[in-house]
Amino acid sequence: MSHVNATTFTIVVILFLFVTFIGFAAAHWRRADDMMHLNEWGLGGRGFGTFITWFLLGGDLYTAYTFIAVPALVFGAGSIGFFAVSYTIMAFPVAFIFLPRLWSICRVHNYVTPADFIRGRYGSRGMSLAMAFTGILALMPYIALQLVGIQSVLTVMGVGTSSNNTFIQDLPLVIAFLVLAIFTYVSGLRAPAAISFVKDTLIYVFVLVAVFYIPTRLGGWGHIFGTAQHHFTSINPETHKPYGTFIPTQHAVGSTQLDFASLALGSAMALFLYPHIVTGALASKRRKYIKRNMSLLPAYSILLGLIALFGYMAITDPVTAANVKKSGNAQLAVPYLFQHMFPPWFAGIAFAGIIIGALVPAAIMAIAAANLFTRNIFKEFFKPDASPVLETKMSQWASLVVKIGALLFAIELPHTFSINLQLLGGVWILQVFPMLVGGLYTRWFHRWALLAGWLAGMLYGTIAAYNVKNATTSHWASSSDIVFGHTVYIGLTALVINAVVATLLTLVFKATKAPEGTDETLPHQYTADPEDLPAPAPAGVGLGTAAD
Repeated sequence: MSHVNATTFTIVVILFLFVTFIGFAAAHWRRADDMMHLNEWGLGGRGFGTFITWFLLGGDLYTAYTFIAVPALVFGAGSIGFFAVSYTIMAFPVAFIFLPRLWSICRVHNYVTPADFIRGRYGSRGMSLAMAFTGILALMPYIALQLVGIQSVLTVMGVGTSSNNTFIQDLPLVIAFLVLAIFTYVSGLRAPAAISFVKDTLIYVFVLVAVFYIPTRLGGWGHIFGTAQHHFTSINPETHKPYGTFIPTQHAVGSTQLDFASLALGSAMALFLYPHIVTGALASKRRKYIKRNMSLLPAYSILLGLIALFGYMAITDPVTAANVKKSGNAQLAVPYLFQHMFPPWFAGIAFAGIIIGALVPAAIMAIAAANLFTRNIFKEFFKPDASPVLETKMSQWASLVVKIGALLFAIELPHTFSINLQLLGGVWILQVFPMLVGGLYTRWFHRWALLAGWLAGMLYGTIAAYNVKNATTSHWASSSDIVFGHTVYIGLTALVINAVVATLLTLVFKATKAPEGTDETLPHQYTADPEDLPAPAPAGVGLGTAAD
């Protein structure tokens, strides 16, 4: 590591060790009498207030994808990258409508996962399994993307790159993974909740400094926007097409206004369906805290808009642009920009913020995936009489397995492939919208019809995404496809197919009087605001009373 800047590296290490200490110490924060219960280990005791929930959900929502992949998309393709700003603005009003209802019903029935609610609402093990499978499937590449974000920073810092040994190159990432895995195993959700305070503070500091300081070195915002516009309207000699779009066009095909709008709308509908977001919300103590945070969290969208502008800055800085072109990896745009623009000590703070910004959501995602496996696969199908202690132990070990899988994703697969899989994760998770969000308001849909609609949406979305190609990639090139001559977000198209199938088959099943399944919820429970948890149900009871 002879070419690693000692100042930058030292600051990153110190801040990493600091959050590691916080992660382990969090096991004693708000400690309950019995940590061996999923309400404690997996949901932080369900006792977080407005302030903690703000940082937890902020840490949950704004991940390494935010700091690395969004500016990289702006750097590589232009305006389409700003869809992330639009969808986060729309996502909070959508979540304000349904998330408090989900919190209330989960609080009343002591549900730990969204699949628990589906099991209780429809009396369907098949639908519960579909939710659990989709959630875990969508989270795996998402966790891997957090590790890819860490790896991008380490690569630019030069950590491990001086060795030709693959193990040595990956060792820093493995060490970061091990630390994440151990403190998550010990402290559960309390660890990322505590670390999120440090993470958000670092991010606000380096983002605000960057948007004021870097333009002074690049000739001002007028020059930055002018350079970006000239770049994206220039013709790429390899593809004979423009490098990207500075403003979405009105054309039918390409980076169009319809593509931008459908991608933003579909992503907004999908965001709060992810199990790790639901996990963060269910950890809140009161219903009103959820509503309050849905009103306050849009402030993060301002930060996201500023972060997206880093892509234009990277284009304008010739040193950064040359380094990215040489590496062939647009995910390195922001780390290279910070390395060149900032003094070493502040680059260390920025790099530490990105690394910690990856650890917090990765921990929550692993916990959410582990809870889904334990509650809705292991307990449902293999050990119905599992005790709370066994459930917690299984989730602890499952969280380790999930993170190992994500680590293999990050190390073995090309980085662009990991990012495309994460985009596909959005297509997948959107297909649970009818059964989860629809179930919060109506019981009209038949459980078998919803399951068939989910399957149709999953198959169409996966196949359509697989068939998308571009000049450099033969499969999984994008999450948008051409439908009836227009470029549209695949997830939204798949959701329409999902809803049509579910509606038509519901009419058929109702006409044939197919069994509906037992609903264990009551209307008034969807607006309840209990402060205390209900008494735990006996093992094997309380996840629905009827099965498919």
